[in-house]
Amino acid sequence: MSHRIRQTRAKRVTTTVAALGVAALGLTACGPAVGATDADAAAEVDWASIEPAESISFWTNHPGGSQEIEQQLVDGFTEETGIAVEIVTAGANYEEVSQRFQTAQTSGDVGDLVVMSDATWFTNHVNGSLLALDDAFAAAGGDTSTYNETLFDDYLYEDAHYAVPYARSTTIYYYNADHYAEAGLTEAPTTWEEVREHSLALVDAGVTDTAFSFPPAEDYPAWMMNNLVWGYGGGWSDEWDASAVTSDGTVEAVQFAQDAVQDGWANVSSGSPADDFAAGATSQFIGSTGSLGGVTETAGFEVGVAFLPGGPVEQELVVPTGGAGVAISAASTPEEQLAAAMLADHLTSAENTVAFSSQTGYMPVRSDADASALYAENPNFEVAVEQLESRTRTQDYLRVFLPGGDLALATALQRILTTDADVEESLAALQAELEGLYENDLRPQLEG
Repeated sequence: MSHRIRQTRAKRVTTTVAALGVAALGLTACGPAVGATDADAAAEVDWASIEPAESISFWTNHPGGSQEIEQQLVDGFTEETGIAVEIVTAGANYEEVSQRFQTAQTSGDVGDLVVMSDATWFTNHVNGSLLALDDAFAAAGGDTSTYNETLFDDYLYEDAHYAVPYARSTTIYYYNADHYAEAGLTEAPTTWEEVREHSLALVDAGVTDTAFSFPPAEDYPAWMMNNLVWGYGGGWSDEWDASAVTSDGTVEAVQFAQDAVQDGWANVSSGSPADDFAAGATSQFIGSTGSLGGVTETAGFEVGVAFLPGGPVEQELVVPTGGAGVAISAASTPEEQLAAAMLADHLTSAENTVAFSSQTGYMPVRSDADASALYAENPNFEVAVEQLESRTRTQDYLRVFLPGGDLALATALQRILTTDADVEESLAALQAELEGLYENDLRPQLEG
C-alpha cells in the first residue's frame, strides 16, 4: 500500500530567538565559549585551491554495533582515494564522543570527522567546534540533494548544514502478529484510540496481561512519546518556548498514557520494552527502527510493524527522527576538512548506506539508495523506510537542544505514568523546570 504523504521541512530557529538561545546553550557545554572561531572563517576558504590531506581521523562510537562495517567502508575509501583513515573509538555512546570532542578542543587533537547525535551536534556547533560543511562537501564532489530532506535538514541552522545523516532512525509501531491473530485483530492501529481498542481486545481475549508497554525513564520516553503528544496537537516545546508542555494537547495526551497504565492495558517497562516484546511479555510497543533486526531475530513469533498512530489533531507528521550524523571539525586544517568531507560522502553514499543499514538496522539516508535487498531479507524494513519518507518531523528543541531537558522530561513522565500524580500539576512543574534550566542557569551566563 502507498503511504506517500507530504514531507515536512524541519522548523528552524528564528534569528532573534536563536541569538539568545544559541549563545546560552553554548556556554553550558564543555569547551570554548561562543565567539569568533575557525567555523566563521569557513566561507573564506578557497576550496578549489585545496588538496585533500593524506591522512585523517574518524571519531565514532560504532553506533548499532557497526565497528566491522565501518572498517570495511573506510578500507574501501582508502583503496579508492589513497587517504589513510585512523578510526578512533571515541566513546561508548554519543554523549561520551561529544564530551571527548569538546575536551580535546583545547589541545587541538580532535577527530576530523566525528559522529554527532541529534542531541549533541547543536551544542558543539554553537561552541564553534563544527564546520559549516556545505562548501567543503561540494568541493569534495558530494551531492547533498539525494539525502533524505528531513534527515539532512535536521542539521540546518541559519542556511548552513553542520552534519550529514549517517546512523539515522525513527520510532515505529511494533506488534505481535500472532497475538493479533489470536485476538481476531487483522490490522495495526492507525490512531491512538485504536491502540486502546486493540489493547483492550488483546487483554479481553486472554492473549496477554499487558497489551502495550511505555518506556522507563532511562529508555528515552520523551522521544518515544513525542508521537502521542504530537498526535494530540501538543509538544515538549515550541522552539524555545516551554509553554507547549502545559498546552491542552500535551495534557490530554499524557493523561491518555496515564489512564492506559491505570486501566491495566498498558504498563511502564521495568527494563526495555523491546526486550519485553521479544520475550512475548507485551503485545505492542513503540521502539526505534534500529531495533528491527534484533527484535525480529530474537522473537519467537511473527513480528509486525506499522506506521506510528496519529491522534485526534495530527494524523501524518507524527514521527520523530533520531540517531546520528557525521560532522567535520572546525579545528582541522582545510586539507583535513576536505578529506573528511570526502569520507562523509563515501560513508553515506547510496550503495554504502544500504550496506550500513543491512548490518545495523539504521535507515538508508539517501533517496536514491536501492534498498530492495533489505526488503527481501526483512519486509518490515520497507515499512520503516516508507514511514521515514512520508511522516517524519524534527524533534522539539527543549528535548534535544537544552542540556538537561531530556532528563527533566523523562523523570516527569516516569513519575506521571507510574503514580496517580495529577497530570496538569505535574506538567506545570515540568514547564517551570525547563524554563528554569534555560532562564536561571543559561541566561545569566549569557548576560554575565
